[in-house]
Amino acid sequence: MRIGLTYDLRADYLAAGYSEHETAEFERPDTIEAIVKTLTSLGHRVEKIGNVQKLTRRLAAGKRWDLVFNICEGLHGFGREAQVPALLDAYGIPYTFSDPLVLALALHKGMTKHVIRDHGLATPSFVVIDDPVQARKVRLPMPLFAKPVAEGTSKGVDSHSKIASLAELESVCAALIEEYGEPVLVETYLPGREFTVGLLGTGAAARAIGTLEVKLRPEADAEVYSYRNKENCESLVDYVLLDEPMLAVAVEGLALRAWRALGCRDAGRVDIRMDARGVPNFIEVNPLAGLHPDHSDLPILCKLKNISYRELIGGILESAGARLPHVELPQVAAR
Repeated sequence: MRIGLTYDLRADYLAAGYSEHETAEFERPDTIEAIVKTLTSLGHRVEKIGNVQKLTRRLAAGKRWDLVFNICEGLHGFGREAQVPALLDAYGIPYTFSDPLVLALALHKGMTKHVIRDHGLATPSFVVIDDPVQARKVRLPMPLFAKPVAEGTSKGVDSHSKIASLAELESVCAALIEEYGEPVLVETYLPGREFTVGLLGTGAAARAIGTLEVKLRPEADAEVYSYRNKENCESLVDYVLLDEPMLAVAVEGLALRAWRALGCRDAGRVDIRMDARGVPNFIEVNPLAGLHPDHSDLPILCKLKNISYRELIGGILESAGARLPHVELPQVAAR
């Protein structure tokens, strides 16, 4: 099968003048090479395309593919992750992972939580602040937690994100709105354990492949899975497989219900945190989870579960292939 690979290469944006922080979600060359090598090993012909501008030029020149393996994050607006899928939809070209509606919804954490709450799933009480003055009227019980409404990789999350007063909330919201140019999600702070659940598949065929508990080391930013902690996870964070059957059923059950309620496809992660009573709560979903073989949470989880990187990529293709009735994909048996 002819597979195109769309991605945002961090080095390209750095060379264009963007900062390290602005490009935090973008890919390293070894991620791209790992995906290409794996797709090739599965018997496919792979063409590296690049970002949405490069895709646009190739489509205009008449290029087509049987499937696009899409990991583009985009750069501007709430719909930035939806740009490549929307363009591919316009040309009738199938692709991996979620569709434009899901990607735009999932990027906006406030809108996502509205849907999750309407499905009756546990999530912290919240408000979305688009003017710092609104913070004075927030009536949620302290402490609170504040973060940009549409950023990934824990951008905008640091030691100041846990908030103890309305004055502090107004100050943090003002700083975040100024830096990121978007509203701030403010929610009840949950003091319990934090997990990320790996999901593989779509709809009724989706399944949880396991759960990592995020354990911060003493030298990490305390109490929050911050940008600094995530970027330096090798030295600041321990990822431990959840090996408590009853708790795993509750955590993974919530993640799977959220995944299906939002309409996510193929593979990704759902972040869960426990409240003061020990009840798992939905925090956010990542339907375009990172795929660096050693640095990204989903492959780390797979490695701890003895699922090879080849099996992970093969499982993603198998799920996407269910939407391609005339294309048979190689089956990769899970160990």
